[in-house]
Amino acid sequence: MKYNSYKRMKGGRKVLISDYKTIGSKLWVLRKRAGLTQEELSEKAELSYRAYADIERGNVNMRIETFLNICKALNITPNDILTEQENNQNDIDIEEKLKTCTSKEKETALNLLTVYLKSL
Repeated sequence: MKYNSYKRMKGGRKVLISDYKTIGSKLWVLRKRAGLTQEELSEKAELSYRAYADIERGNVNMRIETFLNICKALNITPNDILTEQENNQNDIDIEEKLKTCTSKEKETALNLLTVYLKSL
C-alpha cells in the first residue's frame, strides 16, 4: 500500500511531496535536453548551485519567481513543466535508474534498447 506524504503550506494548503519530486524529475530531463549542467543552469537562473540542486532533487518548494527564472534559463514555458505529458511514471523511473548507472552501463543500455527497437 502506498501512503501519500503531504506538506502543509502557508494558508493551510496541503501539497503532495511527490509533486516536488515530479517537478524536479522534469527539470532534470529538460536540463539534460538543453545540454546544461546544474551549475550552468543555476547561474543562468540566478540561483545558487545548492538551491537548484535541491529543487531538482525535489527536496524543496520554490517561489514562483524562481520557477519562472528556471523556465527562462531553459528556454521553455511554465506549461512545458506543469503539463508535459511525455514524462509519465515509466519515463521518470527510467531516468532515476539511469542516474545511478556508469557511462559504460548507459552505453550498454542504449545499445540494447536500439537493438530491441529495431526488432519491433
